[in-house]
Amino acid sequence: MKKILLTLVTVLIFAGGTEAQHNKVIDRIIEIGTTDNQAMHHLDVITNCFGGRLIGSDAYENAAEWCASEFRKWGMEVIMDEAGTVPVGFNRGPWFGRMLSDNGMDLHFATPSYTSGTKGVQRGHVLIEPKSKEEFERMKGALKGAWVLIGGKSTGWPIDYSLKADSAREVIKLYNDSISKINREIMRENYSNRGSEPKPMLPLKEEPALFYREMREAGILGVIQSAEVPIRVLYDRKNLDSMTFENLPTVCDIKLDESQYKIIEQMAKERRYFLLEFDIRNHFKPGPVKYHNVIGVIRGRKYPDQYVMMGGHLDAFDVATGGVDDGSGVTPAMEAARLIMAAGGKPERTILVCLWAGEEFGLLGSKHWVESNTEKLPKISNYFNRDGGPTVASGLTVPDAMYNDFEKVCKPLNSINPDFPFTLTKRTQPPRPKPTTAGGSDHAYFAMNGVPALSFDCPDSKGYNFNYGEIWHTERDTYDKSISEYQEHTAVVTAVVVYGLANLDHLLSREGLYNDEK
Repeated sequence: MKKILLTLVTVLIFAGGTEAQHNKVIDRIIEIGTTDNQAMHHLDVITNCFGGRLIGSDAYENAAEWCASEFRKWGMEVIMDEAGTVPVGFNRGPWFGRMLSDNGMDLHFATPSYTSGTKGVQRGHVLIEPKSKEEFERMKGALKGAWVLIGGKSTGWPIDYSLKADSAREVIKLYNDSISKINREIMRENYSNRGSEPKPMLPLKEEPALFYREMREAGILGVIQSAEVPIRVLYDRKNLDSMTFENLPTVCDIKLDESQYKIIEQMAKERRYFLLEFDIRNHFKPGPVKYHNVIGVIRGRKYPDQYVMMGGHLDAFDVATGGVDDGSGVTPAMEAARLIMAAGGKPERTILVCLWAGEEFGLLGSKHWVESNTEKLPKISNYFNRDGGPTVASGLTVPDAMYNDFEKVCKPLNSINPDFPFTLTKRTQPPRPKPTTAGGSDHAYFAMNGVPALSFDCPDSKGYNFNYGEIWHTERDTYDKSISEYQEHTAVVTAVVVYGLANLDHLLSREGLYNDEK
């Protein structure tokens, strides 16, 4: 009996000592996080040292290597998880443009990734695109060396020059040719009936760059399309998979500030003489080019094969520097990891810090990891994804079965900063079905496989007027759009919660997470 009591007392003392040690780590995380927070330093490096981090670019490779080196410096293990390849690489250099005329001006524009640059500084006259074969034949001799204004409003995607797109254009050309014939008859009839009310002409179908292939063969320098400000540009998703170093694009695809477009379009309609000059340094490199997820590992002492995960996507479109999308997601996760390590954290289960590749190209990195690690999925307590902007983590809404665990883990959060009180809410809505298709960020494939992917409630609680639409894939997605006090506080909150979950004596329950989960 004495031996049993002695054993019980020893277990209780050990358990109490372990919990006390974990509490000391939490206190230290909060202390370091509020006095020496490095979240904005990490963001400064990945945005202002490396810039836009498109997979296939030197910037992405450099950022991935730097993040890995930081994890190692903090004492973490690192997995460079090869997630795929792109057939060719792309690096963006500087660009400028101007209108040369009596009322000349510098031009405000951007070009989508994986589209052609200029061959040095190139000047050319301006034409409005033809809309029928008759128009094309009339102007084809003037197309060589021209910048061509095309219709439509830019959505950020480049003009599609694939065979499928050419086939669709042929259908429209045939239709427009038939309408043009009818219109010629209407013109003749109107001429014969001068003095009478003229019959209206029939409209042609509008399709931007309808004669793209023919104009390219005629020697145009590029196409120019009107774009809303801030200018949004994406990448050539329609042609990238079939792109090789031998069939690279040759025609510049320029998205121009809509107000400047209107001025230039009016001058072109008036057949005034002026020139546009562009220098666009879009550079390619032979592929295939590998891209990697960067996985930082804090190995669990007791449950090394169970996991708590946090992260976001390291890649970013390159027309800006990815300061928000998703620099504001990956750098608090990095800082949370640094805080845990600096505080001497030794979690019971493994913490994975996941900097995903290729989210912008279709969740490529996280999809690869999920599909390659199916045996780990039942052993993940939660994956915290951050990809919604630089607002502040100040709440969680959780299923009833998780509430008591989160209540324990989140208890220290209201001691961090009274400006950001933390609210834990029990979910009252019925559980939703497990998703069957991927959503818009890296939590998607986890959720599709039944893995908890709860995320923090992140309001703009101080009213700094952050607007995600302003930066989303636009030229304004830069370091200065992230809000430092939100970023720093989020890093501390993330560290406390992730470390706390990693030290529970069980995985989070999945009961009630989805309506098809038992």
